[in-house]
Amino acid sequence: MGLTGCGGATPLTFDLAALPGNPRPGGATRAIVVAEPIGLQPMEADRILVREPNGSLSFVGGGQWSDRLPRLIQTRIIQSLENSGRLRSVTRPGDKVVSDYQLVSEIREFDIAAGSREAVVDISAKIIAEGTGKVVNARVFSARVPVPAVDAASAAAGLDAALRQVLGDVVRWVNSGR
Repeated sequence: MGLTGCGGATPLTFDLAALPGNPRPGGATRAIVVAEPIGLQPMEADRILVREPNGSLSFVGGGQWSDRLPRLIQTRIIQSLENSGRLRSVTRPGDKVVSDYQLVSEIREFDIAAGSREAVVDISAKIIAEGTGKVVNARVFSARVPVPAVDAASAAAGLDAALRQVLGDVVRWVNSGR
């Protein structure tokens, strides 16, 4: 979803969507803390990345995210898990809420592959037991969505669609209790 800016030099600002609510009864016994994902320096910004066929990175001109990418993804993971209605609570670190597990993740890719014209989202995640620090489960979630052009609007829409696929997989995985 795009938010328009005023003035010719101001880039368009784009947001990412959480999964809509689809609460199912039962299973609301676990509490989880969702840490902000880590990522390499280019992903720490609010710019939309393009990965060229030679491996070099650039930014899409005329567009930006509504916040730093890791914070935006953390917020959408939290909202998507909350919207599922399957957990007792979903919080951020520092909220001082006692939890059973922590979800930690790394943004491995979140860019437009210019050569194949695809939006690529690749996030690794671990569920860690709060009491012991033991990794209960770990998995890599990936999605690729074709984009019609390498421009701000197409890139943002493609990355949003790819993230929705990944969020769906993450929510199912976390709620499966494995």
